[in-house]
Amino acid sequence: MIAIPSLDPVVPLAVARLDASGRLIDAEPRLRALNDRAGGEIGAPLALPGVAAVAQLAYRLGIAISRSVVAADGEEEIDLWVRAGPDRGGVRLEVSGWRVRPAWRPAGDPAREGDFLSAAGDWLWETDGALRLTFLSPEAGQRHGFDIREMLGQPLTRLFALAQDDAGQLPILSAVSAQARFDGQRAEVRGTGRMVRLAATPRHDPLGRFAGFIGAARVLDGEGVDSPRPVSPVAGSGFPRAFGKRLERALRGPLARIIANADAIGAQGEGPIRGDYAGYADDIASAGRHLLALVEDLVDLQAIERDDFAMTRSTIDLADVARRAAGLLAVRAGEAGVRIDRPGPDAVLRVRGEFRRALQVLVNLIGNALRYSPRGAAVWIRLESEGGMGCVIVADQGKGIALDDQARIFEKFARVDPAEPGGSGLGLYIARRLARAMGGDLIVDSAPGMGARFVLMLPLVEDPERPPPPAGAP
Repeated sequence: MIAIPSLDPVVPLAVARLDASGRLIDAEPRLRALNDRAGGEIGAPLALPGVAAVAQLAYRLGIAISRSVVAADGEEEIDLWVRAGPDRGGVRLEVSGWRVRPAWRPAGDPAREGDFLSAAGDWLWETDGALRLTFLSPEAGQRHGFDIREMLGQPLTRLFALAQDDAGQLPILSAVSAQARFDGQRAEVRGTGRMVRLAATPRHDPLGRFAGFIGAARVLDGEGVDSPRPVSPVAGSGFPRAFGKRLERALRGPLARIIANADAIGAQGEGPIRGDYAGYADDIASAGRHLLALVEDLVDLQAIERDDFAMTRSTIDLADVARRAAGLLAVRAGEAGVRIDRPGPDAVLRVRGEFRRALQVLVNLIGNALRYSPRGAAVWIRLESEGGMGCVIVADQGKGIALDDQARIFEKFARVDPAEPGGSGLGLYIARRLARAMGGDLIVDSAPGMGARFVLMLPLVEDPERPPPPAGAP
């Protein structure tokens, strides 16, 4: 078995850069060592197929992409979380996760319970069997002003002053004696006056002996001499400013692992399983994707409702954006039995906007069209220009939208038929806000039984090769 270097808790990412051809330019030691063991080297194409595929897709689309990837390391398989984005003519990779994938984990495994702890806490901590600290989340030191490196290896009580509960007990002591999970242990972060609530689950070595705790700390607002002031919400959203970051940190990783594992079970890569079990796994993966999409919608919602939200607009080819959006949804269209009629390769429509956000809007519109189109139908994507606006039209053959609902569908959390599966009621609201932030708009034209036509409009960029009209021309 090949040993994997321990991950420095203060530097959770391994960063690398690739050139436009996918060759590795440089990489931090951990990622470089993994690539070397796979037969790669600096100056050669990346030897990790899954990571390379994410990098190639990010470079081709010109946007940042995040994916869960499984990489082989000798006889081991490692779960990685890969984020790739365009950077100086090539691609920048950020690789985190680095968890060896076991053949099987029981339902009560501490690593799984740790996912739930991370969702319930502000930061994480871990100890060995002697209750010495072995891991602290980087944000813990930043938030409370202590040096993580100095704390690692120290007793848990060096960081926390434990407080008795209402019954005069210390829940952590009962948990140690019973080697059990605990919650509700109040403590003060020494030297700060900040009160936290600790929760943890035990872990065991291969012989079944107690090997420490995996825990989380939740800051108790309003307690302690140094209690933080209330976090100001984003105007109009009701969400604290840190909501998006906390939501992503707590949910994105666990949901990605749920989806990846459910997909692996459904694909029956480890051997055949009963058909209904494979179906259950597919349902779990589908539900996970729905929740992950909701997380992304909520993060976007917080961003666009901030007073200082702004986008960097430049000249983009709306025809190219439409072709790319259709390409991203080609597999889903095939599964739904719906044909996408996209603009031809020679079509060009230059407008002012932000490529990534325009792509996001069109992926949403085309995705909705596929969802509501019957099998055998078609979704048409057409280009027009009118009144100084470049327009891309997404038309479907679905059941259409009643006139009374055409304004409501752009409202926050609005859904015409709540009984229909999928969707959060945020997609069109976010899409219109993004279109207007780019100086354009998003409108709909529909009637019951006649399908729907959504029109994304962005400011047209005049062709610099076209001569200006003569003076006095109409």
